[in-house]
Amino acid sequence: MNDDIGESARGPKRGQLPFAVGFLAVSAVLAALLWDQTAWKDGKDLFSQARFWPAVGVFGMVGFTALHLWHLPRKRFARPDRIEGRNWLFVLEFVGWFLAYVWLVPLIGYLPVTLAFAAALTWRMGYRSPKMLGISLLFGLAVVVLFKGFLQVRIPGAALYELLPGTLRNFFILYL
Repeated sequence: MNDDIGESARGPKRGQLPFAVGFLAVSAVLAALLWDQTAWKDGKDLFSQARFWPAVGVFGMVGFTALHLWHLPRKRFARPDRIEGRNWLFVLEFVGWFLAYVWLVPLIGYLPVTLAFAAALTWRMGYRSPKMLGISLLFGLAVVVLFKGFLQVRIPGAALYELLPGTLRNFFILYL
C-alpha cells in the first residue's frame, strides 16, 4: 500500500486515526468525570489540591490527542484503518474469558475452573494436540498447587462444594 508509509514519518499510518479518535473519546469521558471523582478543598494551595494534578494529566491527554488528530495526514477512515481497529477489538474477547473465569470460580471451584480454562484457552489459541492440552492441564494444576498449597492464598470455596459431605467438603474448600 502506497499510503501506508509516509515520507515525513517513519512507520505505518494505518490505525493512527482510529487510535486517536478512540483515545480522544476515552480522554473526554475521563475529563467529564473528573469533577465527580476528585475533590477541591477550600484553603489549600493550588498544587496541593487533590483535583489539580489529575486535571493536568487528563486535560493534557485531551489536548495533545486533539493536536495529534488535527495533524494526522489522513483525516478519513480507510480500509486499513478499519481492519486495524477491528484487530484491536479482538483483545476484548480475552476480557470476556477473564470475566467468565472470575465469575465461575466462586460457583464451581478454583481447581476445576482453572483446569477447564487452561485447556479451553489452549484450544482457542490453536494448540489442539493432545500433548499441548496435557501441558495446559499440568500448568493449571501447577498454578492451583502453587497458589493454594505453597503461597496459601485464601480463595473462597465454591458453591458447588456445599453439596459434598462434611470432610470431603472441607478438603475441597481448603485444597482445591
